[in-house]
Amino acid sequence: MAISASDIVPLSHARANFSELAEEVKGGAEKIITKNGESYVALIDANRLDYYHQLERERIHLLLIDEAAKGLDDVVAGKVKDARSVVQSIKRRRSV
Repeated sequence: MAISASDIVPLSHARANFSELAEEVKGGAEKIITKNGESYVALIDANRLDYYHQLERERIHLLLIDEAAKGLDDVVAGKVKDARSVVQSIKRRRSV
């Protein structure tokens, strides 16, 4: 959804017209509340916020799956080392 100039609202206006803004947001708008001329907070529908959080969780899961697949590819290609031997090697280098 594109933000228009009418969706940018100074904090003083938001305070004075919160109920009206809330109704607009419930109807699908998103509002950027500004303070001292700079973006401060956003006013969005609670269901849309839940949806955004769900998308973020799904994105994280996809990234984890991608990283796991890369790790499995490394195992298949033999690009792995035993963790105990690596830790022992590091400890030996530190003690020298």
